[in-house]
Amino acid sequence: MQLFYNPEISEKDTQVLFQRDESKHIAKVLRKNEGDILDITNGKGLLFKAEIIRADIKQCLAKIISVEKQAPPSYYLHMIVAPTKMNDRFEWFLEKAMEIGVHEITPIICDHSERKVVKLQRFERVLQSAMKQSLHYRMPKLNEPVSFSDFMDTEIEGDKFIAHCEDESEKAYLQKKLKPKGKANILIGPEGDFSPNEIKKAVNEGWTAVSLGDSRLRTETAAIVACHTAAIVNQES
Repeated sequence: MQLFYNPEISEKDTQVLFQRDESKHIAKVLRKNEGDILDITNGKGLLFKAEIIRADIKQCLAKIISVEKQAPPSYYLHMIVAPTKMNDRFEWFLEKAMEIGVHEITPIICDHSERKVVKLQRFERVLQSAMKQSLHYRMPKLNEPVSFSDFMDTEIEGDKFIAHCEDESEKAYLQKKLKPKGKANILIGPEGDFSPNEIKKAVNEGWTAVSLGDSRLRTETAAIVACHTAAIVNQES
C-alpha cells in the first residue's frame, strides 16, 4: 500500500488536487495513470480512496470514491524532548516515535542544550514521511520550541513525568507509573541531562521523576524507550 498525504482534504470533498511535488511523484516516479486508485490521508484519522482523473506531473487530480475513519487512539502521549546536537539523531527519534505512536511533540530548550535552534519545517517533513511509511492516518502535533522555564509556566493536562539521570532511590520505573488509556506528558533532557535546578523546579511543579531502566541512554534513545513503554502499557490494557 502506497499512502499519500494531503492535509487539506475533508469528508465533504469530492476531489483532491495534488501540489507539484506530489503530482510529479505520482505521475512520473510511480507512473500512475488515469483510473488508478490512490490511498490518501489528511493526517486527521481519515483514509480516502481516490481515482485519478488527470495524471499530470504539475497538478494531479483525483476523484474521491470512499472515506474510512480510523478509530481514535486509546491514549495520548505528549513527548517533550530536548533537540540533540546532531539533527539526524533528533530526526531519527521523530521517525521512530511516529512509527510506534506519539500524538504531540514539543522541542524543549534546556540549560545544558547544545542545540537551541531547530527547523520545524524539516521536522514536519520527517514526520510526514514516517506517517506514510508506517501507514498511520494521524499526524502528531508538532509545537514550536520552548524554553524549559517557559514550559514550566504552561498549564499541562494529564500525568507529568520527567526522566533524568540523577541518582534518586525513590524514582519508579515509567511503566509502573503510566496509566492505560490516559494522557501522559514525558520530559526527556539533552545530552548533558537536565540541570539540578531544572529537576528541582519540575518536581516542585508536580512532575514525577521516573527511570527508564538501568542503562544510561542517549536523548533520542530515551525518548524512543518512553514511546515504546507507553505503547506496551496501552496494549496490555
